[in-house]
Amino acid sequence: MSRRLPVLLSVPHAGLEVPEEARAYCVLTPEQIAEDGDEGAREIYDLETEVEAFLTTDVARAIVDLNRSEDDRRPDGVVKTHTCFNVPVYDPFPPDEVIEELLDRYYRTYHARLRDLASGGVRLGLDCHTMLAIGPPIGPGAGQERPAVCLSNADGTCPDDWFRAFARALERSFGKPVGLNEPFKGGYITRTHAAELPWVQLELSRAPFLSPAEKRECVLDALREFGPRLG
Repeated sequence: MSRRLPVLLSVPHAGLEVPEEARAYCVLTPEQIAEDGDEGAREIYDLETEVEAFLTTDVARAIVDLNRSEDDRRPDGVVKTHTCFNVPVYDPFPPDEVIEELLDRYYRTYHARLRDLASGGVRLGLDCHTMLAIGPPIGPGAGQERPAVCLSNADGTCPDDWFRAFARALERSFGKPVGLNEPFKGGYITRTHAAELPWVQLELSRAPFLSPAEKRECVLDALREFGPRLG
C-alpha cells in the first residue's frame, strides 16, 4: 500500500446544506446555493484516502463562508447578505444570536480542527476550491475569463520553491497554464493557518474542459509528482 501524502487537504466550500438555524431566514433556491458554492469540489477533491489529513463540511458557503475572517461583515463576508451573483441570501437577515450560533457551530469548529490537524507528519496545507469560468459580479475579475488552474500563496504562505514546483506539476498534469496568485491571491484559510504550517490555495475552473473525475486524477497526479519534495 502506498504511503499517504503528507498533506492536510481542506475543502471548505463543497457543502450544500442550509442548517436548521438559518432555514427560517434563507430565501435561496437549491440552485442558487449550489451556484454560490464550489460546484464539483466534492468529487474533484475526493482524496481523503490519499492524504494524511482531510477536512470538509456540509454547510453551504452562502450560509457560512469558512474562507473569510470572523469579523468580515461585507455582503460577501463570513455570513453573507448576498451571493457572488448579488442575490439576497436572507429575508429577513438573521438576528445576532443566530449569527453567533452559526459561527460557533460551523466556523469556529472548522478552524479549530484545521489547527488540530496541522501536526502528525503533515508538511503542507492545501485549501481546495473550484471557481466560475467567468468572474461573477462579486469577486475578483468580474466578467473576465479565468485560467483553468490558479495556485496562490498570498506571496509567502509557503516556500517559493515548493510553490513553483507544485505549479509545474499542475501544468504537466492538466496540460494548461497555471495562474500564480491570479485571479486569487490566497484566502483567509491559507493566510491564517500558515502560522501553523505552509499553505497554498488551489482553484480549478468549473469550465468543462475535463470531467470532475478527470480533474481529480490530474490533481492527484500533480500531488504525487510534487510529494517527494515534502519529505
